[in-house]
Amino acid sequence: MPMETQSKTIFEQFLAPLFGQLIDREALLEFRNSIDWEAAIAAIANPQVTYPDYYQHSNFHGIQNGYLNIDAAITYDPITQYVLPPGETWVRESLVKAIQGQPRRILDLGCGTGTTTRLLKRQFPQAEVVGLDLSPQMLVVADHKARAESLDLTFRHGNVMATGLPAESFDVVCATLLFHETPPIVAKTILQESWRVLSPGGQLLVLDGNQHTLRSIDWLNTIFEEPFIRAYGQGNLDAWLGYARFEAVRTQDVFWLNQLSTARKPLSISTAAQASVAKSDLEMPDVEGDRPPAPAW
Repeated sequence: MPMETQSKTIFEQFLAPLFGQLIDREALLEFRNSIDWEAAIAAIANPQVTYPDYYQHSNFHGIQNGYLNIDAAITYDPITQYVLPPGETWVRESLVKAIQGQPRRILDLGCGTGTTTRLLKRQFPQAEVVGLDLSPQMLVVADHKARAESLDLTFRHGNVMATGLPAESFDVVCATLLFHETPPIVAKTILQESWRVLSPGGQLLVLDGNQHTLRSIDWLNTIFEEPFIRAYGQGNLDAWLGYARFEAVRTQDVFWLNQLSTARKPLSISTAAQASVAKSDLEMPDVEGDRPPAPAW
């Protein structure tokens, strides 16, 4: 019998050719060649960072090696603008406009190429805005675009599960299109780390795929070849936020494909409650080596 060939995914059959027509390949190649990638990555990469197993061995959006390659970094923005209906800026701005007050320090977790990070800085020019991501390639693009717009931003190479940032040092922590690219245990750990770095009364905002929609329309889970999107869609971010001790939890639809969740860290928490949760954190099982060592809180 002849060897069976693997059927092409929906992305390969339909979307990849479509994006090929929409994307200016010559402009991308010119951009790629304009950067000394070896030097730029060396300048931004943190040698202390270790990559979780899920991140190293997953092909996000069908790209081999996920975000740890240059091609993923330079094609992310051109593709994303077409997959966030009704418009990428409108969707991302839903998070920015939901921030209350005038924060002094904002942390953008999983900032990628810095699109939301730049929106945050434009909206809050007096705030210190920090973008953190595991991919040095993505951070090179983020830094390049911020400099092109003369925006004073800080980009850090780090693990969003254990940022290494001081406790209670940010007024706002946000994450855009991050959680659907992580196993649920990692997402829950990110929420715990967000709690740690938020100041009392600080605001957390999570913009991501609409979990109800993903549960209801299964083909959305396969179209973009995201390895953890089904598990994310079966979860409940409101429940995860409650487990992480956040209050005033609220999730609303952003169009039909996305959702925005907001929550606050309480102004105070009892010593007994802190000890109880810290103990439960330490007892959470490690899943495929993806949970980092418990930070010294």
